[in-house]
Amino acid sequence: MSSLTSVLARLDADFDKSLERLFDLLRLKSISTDTAFKPDCRKAAEWLVADLSSIGFEASLRETPGHPMVVAHYRKAHDAPHVLFYGHYDVQPVDPLELWKTPPFEPRVEEAADGSKRIVARGAADDKGQLLTFVEAARAFLAETGSLPLNVTILLEGEEESGSPSLVPFLEATKKELSADVALICDTSMWNATTPAITTMLRGLVGEEIVITCADRDLHSGLYGGASWNPIRVLTSILGDLHDETGRVVLPGFYDGVSDISPDVKANWDRLDFDETAFLGGVGLKTPAGEAGRTVLEQLWARPTAEINGISGGYTGEGFKTVLPSKASAKVSFRLVVGQNPDRIRASFRKFVEDRLPPDARVEFHAHGGGPGLKISDENPALKKALGALTDEWTQEAAVIGGGGSIPIVGLFKDILGMDSLLIGFGLDDDRIHSPNEKYEMESFRRGQRSWARIIAALADKA
Repeated sequence: MSSLTSVLARLDADFDKSLERLFDLLRLKSISTDTAFKPDCRKAAEWLVADLSSIGFEASLRETPGHPMVVAHYRKAHDAPHVLFYGHYDVQPVDPLELWKTPPFEPRVEEAADGSKRIVARGAADDKGQLLTFVEAARAFLAETGSLPLNVTILLEGEEESGSPSLVPFLEATKKELSADVALICDTSMWNATTPAITTMLRGLVGEEIVITCADRDLHSGLYGGASWNPIRVLTSILGDLHDETGRVVLPGFYDGVSDISPDVKANWDRLDFDETAFLGGVGLKTPAGEAGRTVLEQLWARPTAEINGISGGYTGEGFKTVLPSKASAKVSFRLVVGQNPDRIRASFRKFVEDRLPPDARVEFHAHGGGPGLKISDENPALKKALGALTDEWTQEAAVIGGGGSIPIVGLFKDILGMDSLLIGFGLDDDRIHSPNEKYEMESFRRGQRSWARIIAALADKA
């Protein structure tokens, strides 16, 4: 404990220097989606390799068909736990540029109305500020004690914001090198500004595009209306059948393997004091639309969904055109929870559609990705230690939360590297990631460093 105390003191004493390093990294225009910034992405990777090497890691830049990976190792002893820390150094484009108060790659400190300070720049929260909280914690350990109490591997990606096309081949090629006891992922948020959180549940995803064709060309509705099948009518009828009056999805076998949350998890979520009215009211809604009898948090984190994300067909331009279209299409996504099989859900949906087609209608299906839901066991010892460390730092009980979306890297680490992930980040919902004037709270950056120092110490404790 005495070594941790000195490490925390070192972090506080050197905080201004850590802020300077963050600003240096934020100035690099590492936009991965735009080839014009390919040299800048490489500069960011090289900056991280140099920085990690300077504090004692064996760091290297690894080439990929796209932007390079950064891999760094600190090897302590064979009997010490081994963690893999993941982050990404690439950032989103800055458009629309005119909405930025100051240039997006000229980081600055802004004072909020309540007197708190925040770091404003593209990448401040997503993900440069987040990943450096871990690096700074490791820096303080090495400077203060001469070593880390864990074996640590760091993987920093340069294509997360552009679909990670190089990630799967890279993980498969480096499986032996990167596999560890647990992965630590920083690309997430706290529950609120004073309550740290670990995300332990993520929903999976199945995406399907369906195209229904009836006549061999568009038809005049006065000449053919009533006598010919309208694919929009067919499509909307099928989509309207997906849910019953209670909000349940009616696909055969859809809920196979789906379990209710445990009483302990429900009690934990109840303690979060989530305001359903304020949550829905913030987007102009009043009434939950999911399964009847389920709380909004259950609907978001622990229940599967079927959602229609887009419909197209017929004439949608200015004015009016009385046409019966030849084709109509829709994009449908299913958010899945642990226990559901993505392939079975896809097959069930396709049969559901085919069974409802009239004789003159044909359907094409186009798959758009799929992956299962994920959950970390409540009994995972690394989870318990990390929760305790976060609680110690923030002096408020760390929350165990779910995520309504999907984070592909978590599934890849599980499937390819065979390990669970702890999602621990210090962002806030109002950080404006992917938007103009992205920010990261100064307190998130400061206490994020201290939190990681405590987590490193806790994971190293064999008790």
